[in-house]
Amino acid sequence: MLTVKFFTFSPVQENTYVVFNENKDAIIFDPGCYSPEEKKTLSQYIVQEKLRIVQLINTHCHLDHIFGNKWVAETYALELFIHPDEEVILAHGPEYGKMWGLPFTNYEGQLHFINEHDIIKLGEDELHVILAPGHSPGSLCFYNKDQGFIIGGDVLFRESIGRTDLPGGDHNTLLKSIREKLFVLPDNVEVFSGHGPSTTIGYEKKHNPFVS
Repeated sequence: MLTVKFFTFSPVQENTYVVFNENKDAIIFDPGCYSPEEKKTLSQYIVQEKLRIVQLINTHCHLDHIFGNKWVAETYALELFIHPDEEVILAHGPEYGKMWGLPFTNYEGQLHFINEHDIIKLGEDELHVILAPGHSPGSLCFYNKDQGFIIGGDVLFRESIGRTDLPGGDHNTLLKSIREKLFVLPDNVEVFSGHGPSTTIGYEKKHNPFVS
C-alpha cells in the first residue's frame, strides 16, 4: 500500500512528491525544493515519518522539477533516474535558471535511464512507466494500477495541460499522449500533477477544454 505526499515548492509552485510504502521505503519524484527552508521542510518530513529514501526520479527535467536534485542525491546517497530524451533538457537547466532569475547548481552525477513499459518497484508495489511526450520530449508518468493513481508530471492538469512552448515541446504530440496514453486509463484514476491540485481521468475527459 502506497502513500502519496506532496509539497509545493519554489516561486514556480511545483509539486514535489514523496511516495512510500508501509515499510517506510520511499521514492522522491521531482524535488523542486529551491530554498534552504524548503529543503528543511522536506527533510523534516522524511525524519518525522522515518522514511528511507531509495530512489530519485524526474518525470521530466524542466528546471522547476530539478532544483533539488543535487541536494536530494547528496543527502540520501542517490543517483538520478530519467528518460534518456531528458538528458539534454537536464543539462540546460542552469542556463534557464539564470534566465528566470532562479540560479541553481545542477545534479551532475550518474544517470540511470527509465523507458516506457519499465516497472518501478517499491517493495511489493509497482509503478508502471508511461512515456507521454509533448510537454517535454521524455515526459514520464508513473501508474499504480492497484490503487488507481498516477504521478503525472506536467502532462495533464486539472482543466489544463502542460505548456508546449519550451524547447522540445510539441502541442499535437502532447494531445496525442493524453488521448492515447492517459485517457485510456480508468475514469477513477487520480492524477497527481506537477502543479496545482490533483484530478481524475474521468473529470478531465469531461471538463478539460484543451482535449476534446
